[in-house]
Amino acid sequence: MTNKERVIVNIGGQEFSVVGNESEEYIKGIAKLVDDNIKEITKKNKRLSQSMAAILAAFNIGDKYTKSLKDLNDLRKNTVEPLNQFEQMKSELEESKNKLQAVKSECDSYKDELLQSKREIEKLNRMIRKQEEDLKLKDEEVINNNKTIDDLQNKLFESQVEMVQIRKELREALKMLDMD
Repeated sequence: MTNKERVIVNIGGQEFSVVGNESEEYIKGIAKLVDDNIKEITKKNKRLSQSMAAILAAFNIGDKYTKSLKDLNDLRKNTVEPLNQFEQMKSELEESKNKLQAVKSECDSYKDELLQSKREIEKLNRMIRKQEEDLKLKDEEVINNNKTIDDLQNKLFESQVEMVQIRKELREALKMLDMD
């Protein structure tokens, strides 16, 4: 159960005992507001009775209260759309974050694939260089072998020419021996 406060306040020169659920400070603040309004009205028009000044003060406070309520309601109405927009934007932001995360994941996947492809290309390039070196060595070997073949063919040709010359000389020597 709430604790009721009993507070003595002075409004319009009269003391009142006010009972409420609010704090003493709050109750005295309200009493001061009413008292200040009554004093302001009596200061402007000294011919007004205390009850007339109290009624006008109540009217002014009621007017301010009503305008404040209207302003509050207008403010509430005016904040509904921005709050809805905020919620929508918050939802869109979350969706964008999710899409960004998906794109980042996809990008990371592509980076991994690219790195793997680069490694594969480097491996293939090393194999190509090795095969080019092997091919160069084979080409040099073929050139050397062709040179050796040419040299051997030349020697063979020279040997055949020499053999033909020797046979010719041998026939001539045999002919001379047969003649003798």
